[in-house]
Amino acid sequence: MHIFGQHDEKTLIQFEHVRANAVDAALMADGHVGYVMPIGGVAAYRNQVSVVGVGFDIACGNAAIRTDLTLASFGDDEDAIRKTLSALADEIQSTVSFGVGRKNRADDAPDDHALFDDEAWIAVPDAHREQLREKARVQLGTVGSGNHYVDVFVDEAGAIWVGVHFGSRGLGHTIASGFLALGEGEAWGTRVREREVLFDLTQPLGHDYWTLMSLAGQYAYAGREWVARKVVQLLGGTELELVHNHHNFAWKEVHGDEELVVIRKGATPAFPGQYGFIGGSMGDDAVIVRGVAVDEAEAPERAAVQRAALYSTVHGAGRVMSRTAAAGSRKRRPGQKSFRGAISEGMMHKWVQEKGVILRGGGVDESPHVYRRLPEVLAAQAGTIEVLHTLRPLIVVMAGAREFDPYKD
Repeated sequence: MHIFGQHDEKTLIQFEHVRANAVDAALMADGHVGYVMPIGGVAAYRNQVSVVGVGFDIACGNAAIRTDLTLASFGDDEDAIRKTLSALADEIQSTVSFGVGRKNRADDAPDDHALFDDEAWIAVPDAHREQLREKARVQLGTVGSGNHYVDVFVDEAGAIWVGVHFGSRGLGHTIASGFLALGEGEAWGTRVREREVLFDLTQPLGHDYWTLMSLAGQYAYAGREWVARKVVQLLGGTELELVHNHHNFAWKEVHGDEELVVIRKGATPAFPGQYGFIGGSMGDDAVIVRGVAVDEAEAPERAAVQRAALYSTVHGAGRVMSRTAAAGSRKRRPGQKSFRGAISEGMMHKWVQEKGVILRGGGVDESPHVYRRLPEVLAAQAGTIEVLHTLRPLIVVMAGAREFDPYKD
């Protein structure tokens, strides 16, 4: 077991509960409280999988594309570049579906993807299968809300990157909710409280969950790649390199000569040589990282840290303030208290303007103020990853502050 960075008591209590049922576990430096298992948690099991461990947003992850464009591609001077980028931000916002729409409006939406004919769909109960398949079909390539985004970056060499963050949308949420209910002896579609249920992969429920979790993983990869490539097309660029990872998922991996099921909830796989894209916030830099290749004989302590991390790293900067604390609460029912949030729109816009970011959408619950600083988080993971590129945000597009989306992270 290894804990990276500093964490509040509630996060550590959650982690300890998860660790008690796992073969091994680790907590990344961006960790914070989640549903049962903390975000930033990694847990390994013998032939078992935890539905709440993987989470409701199955296969949420990050994708980044390096393009052949440079900052100079957008204009001859600073004013021209900003004018072009502002127009591109508007085009991204109008082309890609964010938030409450939850339907891909594009003529080339990938609704005929081969995954819709996958045999895995048979694991969905008969009465719900076609409705869920249709929901998934119309949502493929939509971004949603919460902390999900489409960003345009420039790296230290002037190259333009496109980055996206979102998961399997309503498909993943429905699968997770359905198996939570089944695991508590209720019917698919019944709402039950979140608690840890470990499914044995040799049993029918475990087998079917794994099958549909894997399908949601295909779905999330297809959606992120479609959105990222669509934005590259809008920019007028060509794809040169793709970096792509899930960070809410379970994998079968060999650790210490034993095959284990490793769940990463808000944690990025970081095996030696493996690339990852890690975001900061709407007003902070992101990074492209690579798992460090360590010679066991030359650096046994560093190799031991990698093993203790279960070859994982952070997925972002990590929240330090809840959405409610940041945005406040409006009185909705008699007797319910309302209060002002800690972050104002003025505070948020001041930060991103000073950074030079063109922001479309976004709410104060996603302001940079509610996150740790990414360099500090990465420093806590030192020895396991190396930063290859630092990406400065130029455009950030998110759902609007008041968009409702039941599938947000």
